[in-house]
Formats: sequence, C-alpha cells, structure tokens
Amino acid sequence: MDHLTDGCTWHPEYGAWMVESTPSRPYSNYVAELLRVERNMLLRRRRLLSVLKPNEIIPYVTAFPLMGTTDFIHVGSGEQVELDAPHSRSDYVPDIVINPHPRFAALTNNIRSRRGSKVDIRVPLFKDVNTPEYARSTPTSLDQEQHGFPREIPDDRPYIDMDCMAFGMGMCCLQVTFQARDVDESRYMYDQLAVLAPIMLSLTAATPIFKGRLADIDARWTVISQSVDDRSDAERGLVDDSEMRAVSDESIDLTGRGVQRLHKSRYDSISTYIYHCSGDKNCERSFEMYNDIPCEIDEPTRQTLLDAGVDMNLAHHIAHLFVRDPLVIFEDGVELDDSTHTDHFENIQSTNWQTVRWKPPPPRVKPDDPHIGWRTEFRSMELSLTDFENAAFTVFVVLITRVILAFDLALYIPLSKVDENMRRAHMINSCNTQKFFFRRFVSPPDLNDPKVAAVYNTCGSMTDPSCATAGLTEQDLTDHISTFANTNKWDAQNSFEEMSLDEIFNGKCCYFPGLLPLVYAYLDYVNCDQETFVKVDQYLKFVSDRATGRLMTTASWIRKFVTEHPDYKHDSVVSSSIAYDLMIACKEIGEGDRACPELLGSTTISKVRPEDAYGQLLSGRTSSGEERSALLRHLIQRAKARIPNQRVRGMSLSESYKPQQS
Repeated sequence: MDHLTDGCTWHPEYGAWMVESTPSRPYSNYVAELLRVERNMLLRRRRLLSVLKPNEIIPYVTAFPLMGTTDFIHVGSGEQVELDAPHSRSDYVPDIVINPHPRFAALTNNIRSRRGSKVDIRVPLFKDVNTPEYARSTPTSLDQEQHGFPREIPDDRPYIDMDCMAFGMGMCCLQVTFQARDVDESRYMYDQLAVLAPIMLSLTAATPIFKGRLADIDARWTVISQSVDDRSDAERGLVDDSEMRAVSDESIDLTGRGVQRLHKSRYDSISTYIYHCSGDKNCERSFEMYNDIPCEIDEPTRQTLLDAGVDMNLAHHIAHLFVRDPLVIFEDGVELDDSTHTDHFENIQSTNWQTVRWKPPPPRVKPDDPHIGWRTEFRSMELSLTDFENAAFTVFVVLITRVILAFDLALYIPLSKVDENMRRAHMINSCNTQKFFFRRFVSPPDLNDPKVAAVYNTCGSMTDPSCATAGLTEQDLTDHISTFANTNKWDAQNSFEEMSLDEIFNGKCCYFPGLLPLVYAYLDYVNCDQETFVKVDQYLKFVSDRATGRLMTTASWIRKFVTEHPDYKHDSVVSSSIAYDLMIACKEIGEGDRACPELLGSTTISKVRPEDAYGQLLSGRTSSGEERSALLRHLIQRAKARIPNQRVRGMSLSESYKPQQS
C-alpha cells in the first residue's frame, strides 16, 4: 500500500449494513486539491465493490426504500429473521439491523428510556389517485410549530408510521468538515453554513420513500430528528402545568428535572449563532434580531463559561448543548481528568446532531500527537447516486466558504427564517417549487447605487418579501437615491427576501450577484490553474443546472422512476419489484453502467471497476516461462486481428495498420 498517494478509512455506523468512509488524509488548502475529492470518492467506491459477494450491491442511496416492511432483511444463511427488538421495542424493525458495537444499542435503548416511550416518527403520505388511506379520510393541513418544519401531523392526515431509531440513523448522507485558521474563523463559518444548510438540503434532496411508501416530502432530516427525539412529554410541551411538579419529582436525575421546555429534538437545525461581537453595538443589535427563536440553556454551564472569560455568544451555545443529558458513557470513561481529556464534553457534543457542528480541537497530550485545529462540520446534504454529484456539491461548499472568508461576506438572516427554510426544503421538488429566505446584500450595499436604492425602497420594510423593480425608468431609479441615502444603513444591510434556488445560486437583478458568480470571481482572484478550473467549472455548471431545474434532484428522479414503473398501482406503495428495479438502476448509474441525463445532463460517468481498487502493477517481468509464452501468444493473436491479411502492393505495414479502440 505504500505506493498509493491517497487512501481512505472506514468507520462503523449505526446500521449493521452501513459504513462511514473518509479520506485517509485531509485535503490541503491548495486549489489543485479540489481534484482529489472525486478521485478519493471513486477510490472508496472501488474498494467497497472489491469486497462484495456476487449477490451483493451497494447503491449510493440515502434510505433503503423497504426499511421496516415485511421480510426486508436477508441474512447470509437465508433463514427467516424474527422480529426481536429488546432495545428499540419496534413493531417493524428487529435489533439485528443495529451495528453490534455496544454504543449503538445503548443509544437506542437510552433514547427510548429517557423519552418514556418509543420514538414516534410520522411522515405525511403522498396522495395518489388510488392511495387507500386518502379514500377513507379528508385530511386537514399539517400542523406546523412556529419554529421549524412539521413535527406534528393531525390524526386525520394519512401518514407513514415509524417507531425506532433505525429508520432515521439508518440513513446515509454527505458531510464535509472544514478546518479553520483559528477559533474566530471557525465560529464565523459555523454561522454562515447554518444559513446554507436548508438550501443545500433542498438542492441535494434524495429521500421520497419511507417504509415502502411514497412520502409527501423529499428529504430525510425530519425523520432523523424524530428518530432520536429523547424529550419527555413535559419537555415537548404535552404536560399541563398542574402536573409538572409530579413529573419533576419523578425525573430528578434528568437535566432540567425532565420538565424544562425544549422546543427542538437533539437532532435539528441550530438554535443560536455563535460568532462573537467583541463589543460592537451594531453587531450585538444584529444578533438580537438574528437569534429570534427559543434557545434553552443550562444556566450553571453558561455562568461557569462567562466566569472563565468565554464571550456571551459562545457561552450561550455551549450552555444550550448542556440542556441535553448524555446518552452513552463507557465504564472506563466516567472518571477522567477534564484538564487533559475532552471525552465528557464530546459525550454531549457528539449527540447534539445539528445541521452544523462546531468542533474544538482535542488536546495534544504528547508532543507527537497530530495538530488538529478548530473545525466546522456541515451536515445537511443528502447522498447522491454518483461520485461526480457528491464531489460537485462538496467542492461547491468548500469554495463558497472560501468566498465568504476571502471577500468578508455575511449571509445572516433570522433563525426563524432558517427554520422556515428547513421546512420548505422538505417539500416535494422544493428545489423548483419553493422560495427561500435569503439575505439581499451579502456585502454592505452601495448607498449611491440607484438600482440598489430602488430595491430597498420598493421592497419597503426589512421583512417585506416583495421586490419589484421591473419597469422602473432611469428617473425612477434616480429618485430613489435621496430616499435611500436617509435610510438606516443597518436596516438596509440586514434586509432579506424570498428567492428561488435559481436566484440564490445564479443571481437576481442588480443587487444579489448569486453564489455561483461569486465562486467564479474567487477562482479568478486566486488564479486557478487551467486543469483544475476545467473540472471545477463542470461541477459548478452542474450545480447551476440543478438550481435552475434543468436537471432533476435525486428525489424527483426516484419518484418519477416509481410512478412510471409498470408495477406501480398509483396507490403510493413501492412494491418489492419496484424497489428491486430501483436499487439496480441506482447501482448502475453510480457505477457508470447506465446513462441518466435527467440527473447528470451531458456528464458521463466512467465505468467503475473493482479490480482498480488498489491500482495495477507495472510489472517488468512475468514470473514463469509458461506465463511468458501465454502472454506472447495472446499479444500475437491481438496483433494479427489488427493487421489486414492483404495489403495493396507498395503500401507499407504502418500505412495499412489502423489501431482499434478497446
């Protein structure tokens, strides 16, 4: 293996059939390193394929479509799997699907135990012409909490019912971790990526099927959120005030005595921005506006941090993490020296699964320990079928973080709008049908620009989503300058509106350049080399086409595949035959055996060969005389096939030889 310049590592995941893969060494901060991303993803796929048995496949899908249906598990010996679920108590999924590492079973058991019941996952069912559940009911609209995507579905609204952690934590995704220059940069990156999380969830949506039924959503996030929701009834706001005292007495060992109102699951979107203001009054005012949703904290934790000199915003974030109880701890990890170990912090940190995670460096106990800096993890993206797509989204997110830092841009909007964007991102084909709240001016606006003035004055107040500048004359634009010059600059700079993904990525009017044009400007700024630019340009054009709707999302393609399948009865049921054909199609697309212009446009995926998993040796000598003889016979026969039997008199051998493509 020493001959390989790149490699990968493997880690266990929740599902016994799942594996997490990462590059064996981090990417560096050179432009050319962007080319490593797809190559390394391809390497990992090849190595997975190289260990599969003849009857096994590994399609890159976010969720297995028949998870939790009858007879969805097959073990090597072929015997029937009994529904035995002592940890999850599931009515659909046996615990055999859980990775045998004790951490995962403990997580399952402890989430259920702390909650006081099984998890209750509900996803709205897709309504087709023959869906039987809709023939029996007239559903009301979804009940949406004030902050976030739908969490409660009315009893008369048909839904897909799931009841254990495996339905959520058994799904796959695409995550990207960035190392920052310092702690300040990591915190700023955290805030900006939190705004992008629902945007990228919509763009990468890939999950329209749960438990063998077509859902009325396209994304996974709400399912995972519900699958690990360990909040008690009181914490979810389901207990009357008159009963709180009794509940508190019974839950004395829980954080907040099990009665503190918690508005979100521990797997959810963020609840507070964390960048510091350093005494800047305008910044503090902005954060008061941005942090406009409930963010429960553990007050003793916050005060301890403040007393130690930690600033208010970061202390608030850490104290918010500590409103949760630890879920798993091993016997040898109870008594530790917290001055040299971060295990106790990571125990809480690693089970607060939010759209973005801020990751402080582990301590360096020994001089030769690796230096790991301040990092930010981006967690919202869904898994795509091909390495090209996954690389394109990864490279885009990498580049947009560089754009934000290099040009000192800000994407801040109120977190209530980020949560609303998360809700919209789940909707069917949200990439093309929904608009998302986004900041109008990612850099301070030019107060003397008449078009910018027109945008602000026409739109009115900061929260007015309308923005109509079409049809304005030059005189109209000029007239706006005097009004805009007297406008509160802070109010204008922090304004936002609803935009389509096309507008967010490709630009809108005269005031919002679009994320992709900004990336192109950055590539020009850093003088990107031609080889890298050609590939990155291919990625960015793909992202642009996805945002405009010229290319389908994976979820839309899967939904179309199901609804057009000859076995589909228009009843929202994904049968075994449909699921089988779907998984084979996903496998073939990912491995380059099937073209899919609806997803990829003109991009061609080269055939993925498992025999290339560890490279091919440039052998200088065959090992035996028999091998040499066999090789020579093969080469001679190959040459004869390429050389015509008859040549025109006077024609040289080289003139008559036309190489064949192979």
